[in-house]
Amino acid sequence: MAQYKPTGFGRQPSHHPDHSLLLDYASGATSEAESLIVATHLTLCAECRRELARLEAVGGSLLESIEPATLDNGFDSGFAAVMARIDGEDAAAPTVGDRRDGGASPGTSCCACDGDDHLLLPAPVRALLDRSLDRVEWKPIMRGLDEAPLPDVAGGAKVRLMRIRAGATVPKHTHRGTEMTLVLAGGFSDEGGHFERGDLAVLGAEADHRPVADPGEDCLCLVVTTAPLRLTGRMGRLLNPFVRF
Repeated sequence: MAQYKPTGFGRQPSHHPDHSLLLDYASGATSEAESLIVATHLTLCAECRRELARLEAVGGSLLESIEPATLDNGFDSGFAAVMARIDGEDAAAPTVGDRRDGGASPGTSCCACDGDDHLLLPAPVRALLDRSLDRVEWKPIMRGLDEAPLPDVAGGAKVRLMRIRAGATVPKHTHRGTEMTLVLAGGFSDEGGHFERGDLAVLGAEADHRPVADPGEDCLCLVVTTAPLRLTGRMGRLLNPFVRF
């Protein structure tokens, strides 16, 4: 197994899920793949755990404040009455900033027991691996870039571990769908900034970037994609018919 340095372990991430993604996660509206990568970020980010607790507290308070609605006039009219009541309560609900910090984490935390895997991989990722990290079969994608697919998840998204060799550059590319990248070790830089352990990058079809791994250490990432990427640039366009990742 690559020897990842302790640099970045215990740091507070600086790139987070946006508010809408965290709200969807809190309400159970995210896909299985999105839930996996957000849950993994949460194990490494105290700030987002506190925000999640606030969102869940707002939702719980809202549900408790809604009086039961009867369906005396039939399902359709009763359902409309329920939705109208929810809309009214939502308009009057306090904002997240008005609520006290719940403080507690959501119950998913990285196990810090003995072993490189337990120190390096948060619990949601370890749960998907059927072997230790040093026995993972890496598949070369191109020079300096390897992948290790993880088990399929519902919804058709592709989930994998990706390793960018120290100092290597991933060719400039955009995406046919969404790409979510969470750094587990090392770091990389692209047009969106510098990303280290715990940082989450969420990119759509409009993004065009060229990640470069930090020197001195391989960059290990958890990546979720909903469609293959598309290489840009003069040479990249020629290679696109052969791209399957």
